[in-house]
Amino acid sequence: MMHDPALTPIESPMLQEAGGSAIRHGYFTRRGGVSAGLYASLNVGLGSNDVREHVLENRRRVAAWFGQPLERLATVNQVHSPDVVTVDESYAGERPSADALVTKTPGIVLGVLAADCGPILFADPKNRVVGAAHAGWKGALYGVAENTIEAMLALGAERAGIVACLGPSIAGKSYEVGPEFVARFLSENPDYARFFTPSAKAGHAMFDLPALTTDRLIKAGIRAENLALDTYPDQERFFSYRRTTHLAEADYGRQISAIAITEE
Repeated sequence: MMHDPALTPIESPMLQEAGGSAIRHGYFTRRGGVSAGLYASLNVGLGSNDVREHVLENRRRVAAWFGQPLERLATVNQVHSPDVVTVDESYAGERPSADALVTKTPGIVLGVLAADCGPILFADPKNRVVGAAHAGWKGALYGVAENTIEAMLALGAERAGIVACLGPSIAGKSYEVGPEFVARFLSENPDYARFFTPSAKAGHAMFDLPALTTDRLIKAGIRAENLALDTYPDQERFFSYRRTTHLAEADYGRQISAIAITEE
């Protein structure tokens, strides 16, 4: 299969080992696209103010890395929900409001966008079912990962056969939150106090979202991996909403994480 040499996606050792030749995946960085300025260069965010033609070309390049046309790259209108959509051979480019996708159809590339939130890619290689989820704090707290697993089971996956990997996302050392944020989590589960550590700012805390996310994946009964790549400080490779906010920039790009079942 020919890949665009300009694209440099990061791959999960766990997904690689489990998936073999049956599953293909990549956590794409901001490198290898055509966008300029704040969006340089592989911005795939249709919701950004980037030139639309550039965003579509970037998406085409991602699909081509999987050996597929743009029309086979399935994404959703992400709204920080726990909602999952099932994609099949009838997929025609629609982008429903949801934050995760699952499929058992070979050749459809499932993609989720992120710029600090956690992209999770799932695979059950034996039963040839894959999933992708966008897990920000709200999605992680209210069950987007668990719902993705349930949607995969409905397609014939087996819980013991599912592996998942959390890709580049904001790390605890970069994510300061206020007291009302902490209170929301503790009201859901007092045990979540272990994901917060006091920050230098009175009443505030540093929040380890990746630790919470991987903890919930493991508690859901699957094998999970965290690539432990922090989007906030790594401006060369990753877009970051929080970094953009701190720098008072006008807008930000989004990177994509994607997975597909290979066509036999």
